[in-house]
Amino acid sequence: MASSKLQALWNHPAGPKTIHFWAPTFKWGISIANVADFAKPPEKLSYPQQIAVTATGIIWSRYSTVITPKNWNLFSVNIAMAGTGIYQLTRKIKHDYFSDAKPAIASE
Repeated sequence: MASSKLQALWNHPAGPKTIHFWAPTFKWGISIANVADFAKPPEKLSYPQQIAVTATGIIWSRYSTVITPKNWNLFSVNIAMAGTGIYQLTRKIKHDYFSDAKPAIASE
C-alpha cells in the first residue's frame, strides 16, 4: 500500500519530477528565513523586502487555488509568506511610527 502511494506521488502532475513541486519547496526557504528574522531588531528590517514577501504571498496564494492540478504545497508556502511578511511589517511600522522612544538628536 505504501508503495502504491509513493508511486502515485512520484507520477502526480505536481510531483517531485516537475517544477511545480520544487518551486514552492524552495520558497519555503524564504519563509523560514523570514521566521529566523523575527529575532532581528525592527530597525534592521526592510520595507521593500517585507512588502515583496507579503505581496507575493497574497497574490500567489489566490492563484495557487485556480491552477490545475491544485498545488497545496504552493498554497501553503504562500500563506506562510504572507503571514510572516505581515508580521514583520507590523513590527517595523510599530517601531517606526508608534514607538515611545525618541531618536537622539545630534548637536551640531
